[in-house]
Amino acid sequence: MRFFQRLFAVLCLSLAVSGLDQPQAPLPLALTANSHANRTISATLFAELEELSRIVDITYCVGVTGLGISKPFKCASRCNEFPGFELVKAWNTGPLLSDSCGFIALSHRPEPRIIIAFRGTYSLTNTIVDLSTIPQEYLPYPGDDDSPNVKPPRCDNCAVHSGFYKSWINTRNQILNDVILATEMYPNYKLTLVGHSLGGAVAALAALDFKNRGWDPYVTTFGEPRVGNHELVRYIDKRFNLTSGMNVTESKLRRVTHMGDPVPLLPVEEWGYRMHGGEIFIQKPDLPPSVADIRHCSGDEDDECIAGDDPRAWVPARFKLWQLFWAHRDYFWRLGLCVPGGDPWDWKGWHAAGAEIREEDEL
Repeated sequence: MRFFQRLFAVLCLSLAVSGLDQPQAPLPLALTANSHANRTISATLFAELEELSRIVDITYCVGVTGLGISKPFKCASRCNEFPGFELVKAWNTGPLLSDSCGFIALSHRPEPRIIIAFRGTYSLTNTIVDLSTIPQEYLPYPGDDDSPNVKPPRCDNCAVHSGFYKSWINTRNQILNDVILATEMYPNYKLTLVGHSLGGAVAALAALDFKNRGWDPYVTTFGEPRVGNHELVRYIDKRFNLTSGMNVTESKLRRVTHMGDPVPLLPVEEWGYRMHGGEIFIQKPDLPPSVADIRHCSGDEDDECIAGDDPRAWVPARFKLWQLFWAHRDYFWRLGLCVPGGDPWDWKGWHAAGAEIREEDEL
């Protein structure tokens, strides 16, 4: 399997290198700074997205190489930044390509929420293989083995990425009973889903499932890859009312992308995959972004957002695999590191974490 993973990586890199001698396309006139004046997000939305990025960063403590999350809500990363959180469950379905890791937590303050956070992958080769999987038919919940009393809209000719879908099915078996119990015990808590990378794809599919169960999920993804074909994208847009003229602040599904990130452009359109709506684009290449660096986008594939980040470059963004370590992780913070403050160079964070551990040992 590793041989085929590496072979695919080499092929992608070869395609990228082959494009180096191509002339660079001029920037579209629409990409001037003035054209985005009316697209800037609010400071309130910026703060919400920044907080969610820190929450999803904690998921990288779960898994084979992670250090874990313990009750009430403790970990080696940012858990101390959320004193109002109560861990319900952390899950890990295994290290295979269809693996899924994450946690369920109750946010009792300042905003009452049931939070389900989905982790991305640790492995570069797994990422490449996952993004190359062929699609399969998508059947909305409920299926033949589910409740016949729930009748969601049909999804005709819909196809979904089989790896992402299998990951969600495996996850659903792990968390559904806990989510049902939490919604029954806390009916006024907002059901909040968040995911990074492949976890973003799983979060999007989970949100569809929950929506079809009659729940009201709010989902935010960072660096989410394409999950299915044109018909599935239209289905997602319709279920979450992701119209071109929508107010992104009020949207219940936000797909945050970042300049230079190859993952939202994969799997490629040539294989039939498309992006759904709800996009919020970070146009600043390095950290940290400001409110002025982030804008809401129009429709499914806005040329002034991540979709336009690909064809105009000498090397299309989807082939810049090295950006899996940089642009793909730089969403408000550098995600994917289970360390104090989420930053391995944050010595103050390490010192504070060590002091906290020593205090607990003394007690």
